[in-house]
Amino acid sequence: MADLIDDPDMDDENPGGATLNETLRRAIGDRYLTYALSTIMHRALPDARDGLKPVHRRILYAMYRLRLASNGKFLKSAKISGDTMGDFHPHGDAAIYDAMARLAQDFSVRYPMVDGQGNFGNIDGDNPAAARYTEARMTAVAEAMLEGMEEDAVEFQDNYDGRLTEPSVLPASIPNLLANGSSGIAVGMATNIPPHNVGELLDACIHLIKAPNARDETLLDIVPGPDFPTGGVLIEPRENLLQAYSTGRGPMRLRARWEIEELPRGLWQVVVSEIPYQVQKSKLIEKIAELIQLKKIPILADVRDESADDIRLVLEPRAKTVDPTVLMETLFRLCDLEVRFNLNLNTLIDGRTPKVCSMKEVLRAFVDHRRDVLIRRSNHRKDKIDRRLEVLEGYIVAFLNLDRVIEIIRYEDEPKQVLMAEFTLSDVQAEAILNMRLRNLRRLEEQELRNELDALQKERAELQDLLADEGVQWGKITEQLRDTRKKFGKESEHGARRTDLAEAPEFEEVPVEAMIEKEPITVVCSAMGWVRAMKGHIDLNQELKYKDGDGPRFTFHAHTTDKLIMFGGNGRFYTIACNDLPGGRGMGEPIRLIVDLPNDADMIALFIHDETRKMIVASTAGDGFVVAEKDVVAQTRTGKQVLNVKDAVKALTCDFIKGDHVACVGENRKVLIFPVAELPEMGRGKGVRLQKYKDGGLNDIMTFDLDQGLRWLDPAGRQRVEVMLNDWIGKRAGTGRMAPRGFPRDNKFT
Repeated sequence: MADLIDDPDMDDENPGGATLNETLRRAIGDRYLTYALSTIMHRALPDARDGLKPVHRRILYAMYRLRLASNGKFLKSAKISGDTMGDFHPHGDAAIYDAMARLAQDFSVRYPMVDGQGNFGNIDGDNPAAARYTEARMTAVAEAMLEGMEEDAVEFQDNYDGRLTEPSVLPASIPNLLANGSSGIAVGMATNIPPHNVGELLDACIHLIKAPNARDETLLDIVPGPDFPTGGVLIEPRENLLQAYSTGRGPMRLRARWEIEELPRGLWQVVVSEIPYQVQKSKLIEKIAELIQLKKIPILADVRDESADDIRLVLEPRAKTVDPTVLMETLFRLCDLEVRFNLNLNTLIDGRTPKVCSMKEVLRAFVDHRRDVLIRRSNHRKDKIDRRLEVLEGYIVAFLNLDRVIEIIRYEDEPKQVLMAEFTLSDVQAEAILNMRLRNLRRLEEQELRNELDALQKERAELQDLLADEGVQWGKITEQLRDTRKKFGKESEHGARRTDLAEAPEFEEVPVEAMIEKEPITVVCSAMGWVRAMKGHIDLNQELKYKDGDGPRFTFHAHTTDKLIMFGGNGRFYTIACNDLPGGRGMGEPIRLIVDLPNDADMIALFIHDETRKMIVASTAGDGFVVAEKDVVAQTRTGKQVLNVKDAVKALTCDFIKGDHVACVGENRKVLIFPVAELPEMGRGKGVRLQKYKDGGLNDIMTFDLDQGLRWLDPAGRQRVEVMLNDWIGKRAGTGRMAPRGFPRDNKFT
């Protein structure tokens, strides 16, 4: 595209201005790239070093500036989000408060960084209260993330308007990216990282320091998998986890934790005590209730929520003979009692470059960051010691020459300059001597100064050794990680692993039909298509009630475990489970509410499914073929197209193959008989010509054994048999001959 964009703010005649000419493609491309980079770096992807996105980092720093310590006071959330928005994050306060609320939810993050007071939401999916109603302060974990902020531990950058500065990354004493996980969607990329156990992560970091070339298998032995805040059971095989953590991508299956609770009289129930991560309990219960209502799990009778502070979902089986494993495995397949977490370790590895990393690379980024923090803090401390040593040396000079120093201060007009010249003092030392209080001129104070001088010189020497030797640095970092592990590891209050690892039991999927209790029913379908299932096998000849103007069409015995097959005039077969039929009370329901049969398509046949049978399907145009009944079963309400029809042609009939010959009769009353073997067996299609007609079309079709003759009912209701059929036997697609004497006037065989 070669259209040009002119900048209207530029003036050609203005010597200081210029006209900007660029192609539309380049203009849009440059601007979209700028937007994409901003989304990736400043919104959606976390930093591998502290595991935070900018909004979370700014919230914690704002709380740090407000001095909201973990053992201190609470402050209104509105004040915190307002300060964050005004000073560091110029976006909506609602987004900031939502991010802060998530940091306080112990079911969303493994190690909360905000200690909330008030309603911060719950696992049912309820939203937090408004920011004006809640209060918050930092947790000990947040303080560990900010440790060293006043010691030049990290670089600072200008905030959005240049009034203040903010940290570009936090010092982060814990590997927060993996400890609390993260999720986000950027432009062209996304991230989805599960939480892990911080004690295991710190062990892995210590091992990585000792063995920089550690194998992924070894790290997986130390960190066996995610540790979700809501617990559960991870059933992903180890080889799959190894692949995921080595490449940074891969699925993980997480299940609810459940147990069997025994009840009196041999009864039992299943109690679910932990649900998968990021599953809302209320929606989970709604889904299970829907499965019960739709009879998708016939062996489950009821679900109850008896949760208080903990989770307690009670699943009641239909009978005590139900296999608990079958019940739970079916639920795992049909609802969110089992979820698939797709790991995507996409992160800003150096604060700038997005990369899908392995677990080893993420841990390496963290320990390298800890080394940078250690070096910066050590240099800061060393500079501070140097400044203090300079002052102490000046104090000692003053004590050694105390009388002369006092004389100079009393009688000289410029005592500072005289002190600097006479005792070779620096400006800082002279200023410190002049600012010294008289009470410090004690003999004891001199000894204290010398002790402090010795201690600082010793500490400075240790810092110089640390800064000069990388091995000493890694030793110090290992010591720090061990201290952090004592505070937040497995022995701490919330440090124990919550998510267990297990293997999924060997389970062969049980079809829904196998769960249905087999009971006798009588299927009744009226001429207008109202269907019902009456309990038991009633007398098929007894009179039943129908709606006014309606009457019987199909009535037969069946069982609740059977399937019904319906053939429509549109050439589609529909499958209906007998246990899904409405009860026998009343008139039932229209069959078109159960399946999607169009209003312009008639119901041609309704029968119990038997996969061993074959049948002939035929259209009004006289085309048809043989189809196996097992191939017409539909899996959805929309049915399965088998016989292709179009325009005015409609499906006419389907007849089970009960013999070796086919008899066709057309609207012209001509009958043609030919072997069944001349018809092809197909799964779907228009079929082949059965009988040729000059006018009209096919009227009826049936199969029979030739040696037993062709049977029909005469107008008086008596059964007639014609054995001498040579005159009507011919080749398929022939015209046939006029029907035998006594053939019914409606041209129907039955």
